[in-house]
Amino acid sequence: MNTNELLSALLELEKTKRIDKESLYEALEQALVAAYKKNYGPNHICFAKIDRGTGNIRIYCQKTVVEEVTDPQTQISLEEAKSIDKKYKLNDVIDFEADPAKFGRIAAQSAKQIVVQRIREAERENLYSEFSEKENQILTGTVKKVDKRGVLVDVGNLEALITPGEQIPGETYTPGKRIKVYMLELKTTGKETYVLASRTHPGLVKKLFEQEVPEIADGTVEIKSISREAGSRSKMAVYSQNKNVDPVGACVGPKGARVAAVVEELGDEKIDIIKYSDNIEEYISASLSPAKVTRCEIDEETKTATVYVPDFQLSLAIGKEGQNARLAARLTGWKIDIKSDNS
Repeated sequence: MNTNELLSALLELEKTKRIDKESLYEALEQALVAAYKKNYGPNHICFAKIDRGTGNIRIYCQKTVVEEVTDPQTQISLEEAKSIDKKYKLNDVIDFEADPAKFGRIAAQSAKQIVVQRIREAERENLYSEFSEKENQILTGTVKKVDKRGVLVDVGNLEALITPGEQIPGETYTPGKRIKVYMLELKTTGKETYVLASRTHPGLVKKLFEQEVPEIADGTVEIKSISREAGSRSKMAVYSQNKNVDPVGACVGPKGARVAAVVEELGDEKIDIIKYSDNIEEYISASLSPAKVTRCEIDEETKTATVYVPDFQLSLAIGKEGQNARLAARLTGWKIDIKSDNS
Protein backbone atom coordinates (compact mmCIF):
# COMPACT_ATOMS: atom_id res chain seq x y z
CA MET A 1 0.00 0.00 0.00
CA ASN A 2 1.49 3.38 -0.95
CA THR A 3 1.20 6.44 1.28
CA ASN A 4 -1.75 7.93 -0.63
CA GLU A 5 -3.64 4.65 -0.33
CA LEU A 6 -2.84 4.55 3.39
CA LEU A 7 -4.19 8.05 3.99
CA SER A 8 -7.31 7.30 1.94
CA ALA A 9 -7.91 4.08 3.86
CA LEU A 10 -7.57 5.81 7.24
CA LEU A 11 -9.92 8.61 6.17
CA GLU A 12 -12.47 6.05 4.98
CA LEU A 13 -12.26 4.13 8.28
CA GLU A 14 -12.68 7.37 10.21
CA LYS A 15 -15.78 8.19 8.16
CA THR A 16 -17.50 4.78 7.96
CA LYS A 17 -16.51 3.33 11.33
CA ARG A 18 -16.53 6.65 13.21
CA ILE A 19 -13.08 5.85 14.55
CA ASP A 20 -10.68 8.65 15.44
CA LYS A 21 -7.95 8.75 12.78
CA GLU A 22 -5.24 9.44 15.35
CA SER A 23 -6.03 6.21 17.21
CA LEU A 24 -5.67 4.35 13.90
CA TYR A 25 -2.28 5.98 13.26
CA GLU A 26 -1.15 4.93 16.75
CA ALA A 27 -2.45 1.40 16.22
CA LEU A 28 -0.61 1.13 12.91
CA GLU A 29 2.61 2.40 14.48
CA GLN A 30 2.30 -0.24 17.22
CA ALA A 31 1.58 -2.87 14.58
CA LEU A 32 4.68 -1.93 12.61
CA VAL A 33 6.85 -2.24 15.72
CA ALA A 34 5.30 -5.65 16.47
CA ALA A 35 5.91 -6.73 12.87
CA TYR A 36 9.55 -5.66 13.03
CA LYS A 37 10.13 -7.61 16.24
CA LYS A 38 8.37 -10.61 14.75
CA ASN A 39 10.77 -10.56 11.82
CA TYR A 40 14.05 -9.50 13.44
CA GLY A 41 13.82 -10.48 17.10
CA PRO A 42 11.83 -9.55 20.20
CA ASN A 43 14.66 -7.74 22.00
CA HIS A 44 14.87 -4.90 19.52
CA ILE A 45 14.07 -1.46 20.92
CA CYS A 46 12.27 0.27 18.11
CA PHE A 47 9.57 2.80 17.29
CA ALA A 48 7.56 3.75 14.21
CA LYS A 49 6.55 7.16 12.95
CA ILE A 50 3.84 7.86 10.38
CA ASP A 51 3.80 11.39 9.00
CA ARG A 52 0.23 12.60 9.57
CA GLY A 53 0.42 14.86 6.52
CA THR A 54 2.08 12.66 3.90
CA GLY A 55 1.47 9.15 5.24
CA ASN A 56 5.19 8.33 4.94
CA ILE A 57 6.22 5.47 7.24
CA ARG A 58 9.56 5.29 9.04
CA ILE A 59 10.75 2.68 11.53
CA TYR A 60 13.76 3.11 13.75
CA CYS A 61 15.62 0.68 15.99
CA GLN A 62 17.76 1.95 18.81
CA LYS A 63 21.14 0.59 19.85
CA THR A 64 23.30 1.65 22.75
CA VAL A 65 27.02 2.19 22.23
CA VAL A 66 29.02 -0.22 24.43
CA GLU A 67 32.59 -1.35 24.83
CA GLU A 68 31.74 -5.02 24.25
CA VAL A 69 28.53 -6.21 22.56
CA THR A 70 26.55 -8.89 24.42
CA ASP A 71 23.20 -8.35 22.64
CA PRO A 72 23.48 -7.40 18.96
CA GLN A 73 19.76 -6.48 18.86
CA THR A 74 20.15 -3.65 21.35
CA GLN A 75 23.89 -2.84 21.35
CA ILE A 76 26.59 -1.61 19.00
CA SER A 77 30.33 -1.55 19.68
CA LEU A 78 32.11 1.76 20.12
CA GLU A 79 34.39 0.90 17.22
CA GLU A 80 31.47 0.26 14.84
CA ALA A 81 29.64 3.36 16.07
CA LYS A 82 32.69 5.55 15.37
CA SER A 83 32.93 4.08 11.88
CA ILE A 84 29.45 5.53 11.29
CA ASP A 85 30.20 8.88 12.92
CA LYS A 86 33.24 9.83 14.99
CA LYS A 87 31.04 11.91 17.35
CA TYR A 88 29.55 8.78 19.01
CA LYS A 89 30.79 7.80 22.49
CA LEU A 90 29.97 5.16 25.09
CA ASN A 91 26.30 4.98 26.23
CA ASP A 92 25.06 7.04 23.27
CA VAL A 93 21.82 5.76 21.71
CA ILE A 94 21.80 5.53 17.93
CA ASP A 95 18.64 5.33 15.80
CA PHE A 96 18.86 2.97 12.81
CA GLU A 97 16.17 3.24 10.14
CA ALA A 98 14.61 -0.04 8.95
CA ASP A 99 12.74 -0.83 5.74
CA PRO A 100 9.09 -1.85 6.41
CA ALA A 101 8.91 -3.48 2.99
CA LYS A 102 11.33 -6.22 4.12
CA PHE A 103 9.29 -7.46 7.06
CA GLY A 104 7.91 -10.53 5.36
CA ARG A 105 4.48 -12.11 5.06
CA ILE A 106 4.13 -13.38 8.66
CA ALA A 107 5.16 -10.03 10.10
CA ALA A 108 2.71 -8.22 7.80
CA GLN A 109 -0.09 -10.52 8.93
CA SER A 110 0.80 -9.73 12.54
CA ALA A 111 0.60 -6.02 11.82
CA LYS A 112 -2.76 -6.44 10.10
CA GLN A 113 -4.16 -8.38 13.07
CA ILE A 114 -3.16 -5.63 15.49
CA VAL A 115 -4.81 -2.95 13.34
CA VAL A 116 -7.99 -5.02 12.91
CA GLN A 117 -8.09 -5.60 16.67
CA ARG A 118 -7.71 -1.86 17.33
CA ILE A 119 -10.51 -1.10 14.89
CA ARG A 120 -12.76 -3.58 16.71
CA GLU A 121 -11.84 -2.08 20.07
CA ALA A 122 -12.54 1.43 18.79
CA GLU A 123 -15.88 0.34 17.33
CA ARG A 124 -16.78 -1.24 20.67
CA GLU A 125 -15.75 1.91 22.53
CA ASN A 126 -17.92 4.00 20.19
CA LEU A 127 -20.88 1.69 20.72
CA TYR A 128 -20.45 1.81 24.49
CA SER A 129 -20.27 5.59 24.34
CA GLU A 130 -23.41 5.77 22.19
CA PHE A 131 -25.57 3.16 23.91
CA SER A 132 -24.45 3.36 27.56
CA GLU A 133 -26.21 6.73 27.71
CA LYS A 134 -29.40 5.06 26.50
CA GLU A 135 -29.73 2.50 29.29
CA ASN A 136 -33.23 2.64 30.79
CA GLN A 137 -34.39 4.44 27.65
CA ILE A 138 -36.54 3.43 24.69
CA LEU A 139 -34.98 2.28 21.43
CA THR A 140 -37.02 2.04 18.25
CA GLY A 141 -36.09 -0.66 15.76
CA THR A 142 -37.18 -3.27 13.28
CA VAL A 143 -37.55 -6.96 14.03
CA LYS A 144 -34.73 -8.72 12.17
CA LYS A 145 -35.29 -12.36 13.03
CA VAL A 146 -36.49 -14.74 15.69
CA ASP A 147 -34.23 -17.58 16.81
CA LYS A 148 -33.70 -19.80 19.85
CA ARG A 149 -32.06 -16.97 21.80
CA GLY A 150 -35.03 -14.67 21.31
CA VAL A 151 -36.09 -11.78 19.09
CA LEU A 152 -33.34 -9.79 17.34
CA VAL A 153 -34.21 -6.16 16.65
CA ASP A 154 -32.15 -3.85 14.46
CA VAL A 155 -31.77 -0.61 16.45
CA GLY A 156 -29.16 1.08 14.27
CA ASN A 157 -25.51 0.25 14.84
CA LEU A 158 -26.38 -2.71 17.05
CA GLU A 159 -28.87 -5.49 17.47
CA ALA A 160 -31.18 -5.63 20.47
CA LEU A 161 -32.01 -9.05 21.89
CA ILE A 162 -35.36 -9.66 23.57
CA THR A 163 -34.98 -12.94 25.42
CA PRO A 164 -38.10 -15.12 25.90
CA GLY A 165 -38.52 -13.88 29.48
CA GLU A 166 -38.61 -10.26 28.30
CA GLN A 167 -41.22 -10.84 25.57
CA ILE A 168 -44.88 -9.91 26.01
CA PRO A 169 -46.86 -13.17 26.29
CA GLY A 170 -48.78 -13.84 23.09
CA GLU A 171 -47.12 -11.02 21.13
CA THR A 172 -45.95 -11.95 17.63
CA TYR A 173 -42.65 -10.66 16.28
CA THR A 174 -42.55 -10.81 12.49
CA PRO A 175 -39.46 -9.67 10.55
CA GLY A 176 -39.86 -6.08 9.37
CA LYS A 177 -42.22 -5.11 12.21
CA ARG A 178 -41.29 -1.81 13.90
CA ILE A 179 -41.37 -1.92 17.68
CA LYS A 180 -40.12 -0.02 20.69
CA VAL A 181 -38.00 -1.77 23.31
CA TYR A 182 -36.71 -0.80 26.73
CA MET A 183 -32.93 -0.97 26.95
CA LEU A 184 -31.75 -2.93 29.98
CA GLU A 185 -27.99 -3.01 29.37
CA LEU A 186 -25.22 -3.28 26.83
CA LYS A 187 -23.73 -6.78 26.72
CA THR A 188 -20.41 -8.00 25.34
CA THR A 189 -19.62 -11.68 24.89
CA GLY A 190 -16.40 -12.43 23.05
CA LYS A 191 -16.50 -10.54 19.77
CA GLU A 192 -20.23 -9.78 19.98
CA THR A 193 -21.75 -6.61 21.42
CA TYR A 194 -25.50 -6.23 21.65
CA VAL A 195 -28.30 -4.56 23.58
CA LEU A 196 -30.28 -6.62 26.08
CA ALA A 197 -33.83 -5.26 25.75
CA SER A 198 -37.28 -5.79 27.19
CA ARG A 199 -40.92 -5.51 26.17
CA THR A 200 -42.18 -6.45 29.65
CA HIS A 201 -40.33 -4.00 31.91
CA PRO A 202 -42.52 -1.38 33.69
CA GLY A 203 -39.99 1.18 32.50
CA LEU A 204 -41.29 0.71 28.95
CA VAL A 205 -44.71 1.96 30.04
CA LYS A 206 -43.11 4.93 31.83
CA LYS A 207 -40.98 5.95 28.85
CA LEU A 208 -43.86 5.56 26.39
CA PHE A 209 -45.95 7.97 28.47
CA GLU A 210 -42.99 10.37 28.64
CA GLN A 211 -42.97 10.39 24.84
CA GLU A 212 -46.72 10.89 24.53
CA VAL A 213 -47.42 13.29 27.40
CA PRO A 214 -45.64 16.69 27.31
CA GLU A 215 -46.61 17.34 30.94
CA ILE A 216 -44.61 14.27 32.01
CA ALA A 217 -41.66 15.19 29.82
CA ASP A 218 -41.46 18.72 31.29
CA GLY A 219 -41.98 17.53 34.90
CA THR A 220 -45.45 19.04 35.45
CA VAL A 221 -46.83 15.53 35.92
CA GLU A 222 -44.82 12.92 37.81
CA ILE A 223 -45.14 9.15 37.52
CA LYS A 224 -44.98 7.91 41.11
CA SER A 225 -45.29 4.16 40.59
CA ILE A 226 -46.05 1.51 37.98
CA SER A 227 -47.06 -2.11 38.40
CA ARG A 228 -47.38 -4.31 35.36
CA GLU A 229 -48.33 -7.74 34.10
CA ALA A 230 -47.13 -7.38 30.54
CA GLY A 231 -49.63 -8.07 27.79
CA SER A 232 -52.55 -7.99 30.19
CA ARG A 233 -52.76 -4.95 32.49
CA SER A 234 -50.73 -2.13 34.00
CA LYS A 235 -51.47 0.37 36.74
CA MET A 236 -49.75 3.75 36.87
CA ALA A 237 -49.98 6.33 39.66
CA VAL A 238 -49.47 9.95 38.62
CA TYR A 239 -49.25 13.24 40.51
CA SER A 240 -48.93 16.95 39.87
CA GLN A 241 -48.04 19.74 42.27
CA ASN A 242 -49.77 22.16 39.92
CA LYS A 243 -53.34 22.44 41.20
CA ASN A 244 -54.51 23.50 37.74
CA VAL A 245 -53.28 20.30 36.08
CA ASP A 246 -55.24 17.06 36.20
CA PRO A 247 -52.48 14.42 36.04
CA VAL A 248 -54.84 11.61 35.03
CA GLY A 249 -56.47 13.75 32.32
CA ALA A 250 -53.08 14.78 30.98
CA CYS A 251 -52.08 11.13 30.56
CA VAL A 252 -55.38 10.13 29.00
CA GLY A 253 -55.18 13.04 26.55
CA PRO A 254 -57.82 14.60 24.27
CA LYS A 255 -60.40 11.92 23.45
CA GLY A 256 -58.07 9.37 25.05
CA ALA A 257 -55.47 9.81 22.27
CA ARG A 258 -52.38 9.71 24.48
CA VAL A 259 -53.17 6.58 26.44
CA ALA A 260 -54.49 4.97 23.24
CA ALA A 261 -51.08 5.43 21.57
CA VAL A 262 -49.36 3.64 24.48
CA VAL A 263 -51.97 0.87 24.54
CA GLU A 264 -51.52 0.31 20.80
CA GLU A 265 -47.73 0.05 21.14
CA LEU A 266 -48.19 -2.53 23.92
CA GLY A 267 -50.60 -4.69 21.93
CA ASP A 268 -53.84 -3.50 23.58
CA GLU A 269 -52.59 -3.97 27.11
CA LYS A 270 -55.09 -2.37 29.53
CA ILE A 271 -53.75 0.59 31.51
CA ASP A 272 -55.35 1.99 34.67
CA ILE A 273 -54.16 5.55 35.36
CA ILE A 274 -54.58 6.47 39.02
CA LYS A 275 -54.16 9.74 40.86
CA TYR A 276 -51.48 9.43 43.51
CA SER A 277 -52.20 10.78 46.98
CA ASP A 278 -50.10 11.20 50.13
CA ASN A 279 -53.22 10.11 51.96
CA ILE A 280 -52.67 6.35 51.96
CA GLU A 281 -56.38 5.49 52.32
CA GLU A 282 -57.20 7.57 49.25
CA TYR A 283 -54.26 6.13 47.31
CA ILE A 284 -55.09 2.50 48.10
CA SER A 285 -58.78 3.09 47.32
CA ALA A 286 -57.87 4.63 43.94
CA SER A 287 -55.42 1.81 43.17
CA LEU A 288 -58.29 -0.71 42.99
CA SER A 289 -59.84 1.13 40.04
CA PRO A 290 -62.13 0.42 38.22
CA ALA A 291 -63.79 -0.82 41.44
CA LYS A 292 -65.27 1.81 43.79
CA VAL A 293 -64.15 1.53 47.40
CA THR A 294 -66.59 2.51 50.18
CA ARG A 295 -64.03 2.59 53.01
CA CYS A 296 -60.44 1.67 53.78
CA GLU A 297 -58.86 0.74 57.11
CA ILE A 298 -55.08 0.68 57.42
CA ASP A 299 -52.61 -0.86 59.84
CA GLU A 300 -49.38 1.15 59.67
CA GLU A 301 -47.44 -1.39 61.71
CA THR A 302 -48.06 -4.32 59.35
CA LYS A 303 -48.57 -2.09 56.30
CA THR A 304 -51.86 -3.87 55.64
CA ALA A 305 -55.05 -2.27 54.31
CA THR A 306 -58.54 -3.73 54.67
CA VAL A 307 -60.68 -2.39 51.86
CA TYR A 308 -64.47 -2.62 51.64
CA VAL A 309 -66.34 -2.55 48.35
CA PRO A 310 -70.03 -3.07 47.46
CA ASP A 311 -70.88 -6.72 47.20
CA PHE A 312 -71.60 -6.48 43.46
CA GLN A 313 -68.09 -5.02 42.89
CA LEU A 314 -66.17 -7.59 44.90
CA SER A 315 -65.11 -9.64 41.88
CA LEU A 316 -64.20 -6.44 40.00
CA ALA A 317 -61.98 -5.25 42.85
CA ILE A 318 -60.22 -8.60 43.09
CA GLY A 319 -59.99 -9.01 39.33
CA LYS A 320 -59.61 -12.10 37.20
CA GLU A 321 -57.41 -14.58 39.08
CA GLY A 322 -56.73 -11.81 41.62
CA GLN A 323 -54.93 -9.59 39.10
CA ASN A 324 -56.50 -6.23 40.04
CA ALA A 325 -55.75 -6.70 43.74
CA ARG A 326 -52.26 -7.98 42.98
CA LEU A 327 -51.37 -5.00 40.79
CA ALA A 328 -52.82 -2.57 43.35
CA ALA A 329 -50.67 -4.11 46.08
CA ARG A 330 -47.53 -3.82 43.95
CA LEU A 331 -48.41 -0.24 42.99
CA THR A 332 -48.87 0.96 46.57
CA GLY A 333 -46.47 -1.36 48.37
CA TRP A 334 -49.23 -2.36 50.80
CA LYS A 335 -50.85 -5.70 51.45
CA ILE A 336 -54.53 -5.31 50.55
CA ASP A 337 -57.36 -7.41 51.97
CA ILE A 338 -60.62 -6.87 50.06
CA LYS A 339 -63.96 -7.47 51.74
CA SER A 340 -67.59 -7.00 50.83
CA ASP A 341 -69.21 -3.98 52.42
CA ASN A 342 -72.11 -6.24 53.37
CA SER A 343 -69.97 -8.65 55.38
